[in-house]
Amino acid sequence: MTPKWTDRTRQPSFQADRRLFLGLAAGLTTAGLAAAGCALPPIFRSQSPEETEDPIISGIRLVGDYAQAVGGFPLTVEAVGLVTGLPDTGSDPANSQERAYLLDEMEKRGVAYPNKLLASKETELVLIRAYLRPGIQKGDHFDVELRCATRSECTSLRGGWLMETRLKQFAAVKNQILEGKILALAEGAVLVDPSAEGERDRLKLTRGRVLGGGVATESRKLGLALRHDHDRLRENILTSAQIGNAINQRFHSFDAGIKRGVATPETDKYIEIIVHPRYKDNVERYMRVIRALPIRETDSQRIARLALLERQLLDPITAATAAIKLEALGKEGITALLKGASASDPEVRFYAAEALAYLDESAAVMPLAEASRHPAFRAYALTALSAMDDYTAYEALRDLLDLSSAETRYGAFRALWAMNGQDALVRGENMNGQFSYHLLETKGPPMVHVTRSFRAEVVVFGPDQRLLTPLMLEAGKDIQIISRGGDEITISRIEVGDEQKRVVSTKLDDVIRAVVALNGNYPDVVQMLQQAKSRKNLEARFEIDALPASGRSYDRKSEGDEEKDEKEFTIANPLPGLFARPGKDTDDRHKKSSSHRNDEDEDSDRGPSLLDKLTELFE
Repeated sequence: MTPKWTDRTRQPSFQADRRLFLGLAAGLTTAGLAAAGCALPPIFRSQSPEETEDPIISGIRLVGDYAQAVGGFPLTVEAVGLVTGLPDTGSDPANSQERAYLLDEMEKRGVAYPNKLLASKETELVLIRAYLRPGIQKGDHFDVELRCATRSECTSLRGGWLMETRLKQFAAVKNQILEGKILALAEGAVLVDPSAEGERDRLKLTRGRVLGGGVATESRKLGLALRHDHDRLRENILTSAQIGNAINQRFHSFDAGIKRGVATPETDKYIEIIVHPRYKDNVERYMRVIRALPIRETDSQRIARLALLERQLLDPITAATAAIKLEALGKEGITALLKGASASDPEVRFYAAEALAYLDESAAVMPLAEASRHPAFRAYALTALSAMDDYTAYEALRDLLDLSSAETRYGAFRALWAMNGQDALVRGENMNGQFSYHLLETKGPPMVHVTRSFRAEVVVFGPDQRLLTPLMLEAGKDIQIISRGGDEITISRIEVGDEQKRVVSTKLDDVIRAVVALNGNYPDVVQMLQQAKSRKNLEARFEIDALPASGRSYDRKSEGDEEKDEKEFTIANPLPGLFARPGKDTDDRHKKSSSHRNDEDEDSDRGPSLLDKLTELFE
């Protein structure tokens, strides 16, 4: 039962003359915009030397020449919160600004005797941080990170529950901490690293996550910021409307069955952008494609530029940029991309197929399925396949579930879930609102996968897995799993004045269900699985966050091409949100190349939080 507080007691602003803007923009048509012929100097150059030298296409301007994406990075929100339900591992927090902040929050919520509650060893004050992804919508869920304060005497957060907490932005201004409005709420069971034990792991034990425990209370807007001459308002307004028109010709969404463009020019300096459904898990790519849209282009210019982009696509050095520009052209770019998807060079083939996938072309499926088997391409190829509305893409992802690679198998599962979370193959079961449970019939070796990011989820690859006996395991502080041998396992929940038991077979599915039936939550199940593996009671492979990653290099020698001067390359595209871990992969362009999955501690230091400075500034 979810505890409640009462149970424990009794973006940048763009201003302009809006009336003038709307009055001018409303009357503009495509022909009118072209006829206006405003001489507007570009701000961001996006042409190659070959483009600028060609007299036919040198005058073409792209959206990116005038506009820069805004709202495309994660937004950090923070709070001071309270974890309850600890097995006497909490502490009474020392007097500090954090304590004063939490007491004030508790009083606002009508908590009786807040100091007494804080003094209990069943509670702990925690610092909370989370990241609101670009384009997140009101009601969307996200992970929440929490840790004990620096001087805390808490020994572990395992088994705790984060009480509902209001998350805000904080800013340090002239030795003061300023707080913004509430942007999200957070609550839920705390997941601590299941492998952490004893004093040597105290740092890990006093940090945790609530998977999907954050809920956005406001939608984050995406947009384009335009830079213009402040003294030429009419000309600036025409440009804003012209760019909005170019975007809406390429992208649209449906609102209550009505077709609407994704771009809304709000002022002469800002255009609001709605995320197109096909790019919901790859927002940064979406904004790159939008900035690659041509604003004005005649038929002859389009033909000449298509020929140029085709040549650039077939050159590995320029293939990534050319693929984005061809994708921006929509159906007109497909012919050139099809040639790239059948090229002999693996880099060219990949970039072309990725762009084709976002145009929902079936020709993308085979090269992307092949690319997903290599670590350098995997995250991007799987995300692109998940964006398609194509049954052959679904089948390709389904086949990848049977491979031996943990990353490929789980990556394919997440891609299928992103494609259609209600599909019978990946829908799974909601286990008492605690986590999502998926039992998959697969041909590959047995594997169990759990997550510590994105969503609380247990995926069992192979339904007939069994635990080896004898065994003695724990699932949280109250549930014990015991078998002295044979084919039966006894699962007991022991609390003061009450004991509940279940006797089940050694089948892993039966054990997980029994733990949940005894009110076990996600951290309890993860702890049980981790112990079963470490104590050799689980024969199957056990993986935590086997996520495809970015920054990996591709060795051309693996293709047998010994004569290439450039033997390795790294994928130039940003890591899709489908596989990004909050706070860790916010910008994959800064990640180092690696040929293997990065298994470093998720809770590594990311620099001081603004809340860390509260005591320092106010004491």
